[in-house]
Amino acid sequence: MAVKRFGSGLGVDQGSRILFADFVDGGAMWTGSGPREVRQTQRFAEGFGAPPVVSIGISMWDIASQSNSRVDIAAENVTAEGFEIVFRTWGDTRVARVRADWLAIGATRDEDVWDVP
Repeated sequence: MAVKRFGSGLGVDQGSRILFADFVDGGAMWTGSGPREVRQTQRFAEGFGAPPVVSIGISMWDIASQSNSRVDIAAENVTAEGFEIVFRTWGDTRVARVRADWLAIGATRDEDVWDVP
């Protein structure tokens, strides 16, 4: 999907991504305990003119009911080209799978300006 451009030099990109399905192969989010983290790089459809504002949320989760639900999701290391989706849990929480939806809003690159090295 391409960045949706607005006449004022503003653009919006969005996406949805399954971060993991650890119940399938006995991964750490499902079988582990203590602090755990998953990071995935997400590239924008096309680069922004500067790092955009990124909003991220959990749009689906499958989590065991025998313990507290402890989750943290964030967009980190945001650049004009992309960012990292970071999902964390801790304690005895068992997470089978998670899907994250994100939205980036920022200045678009001016097509009339060439980047010549």
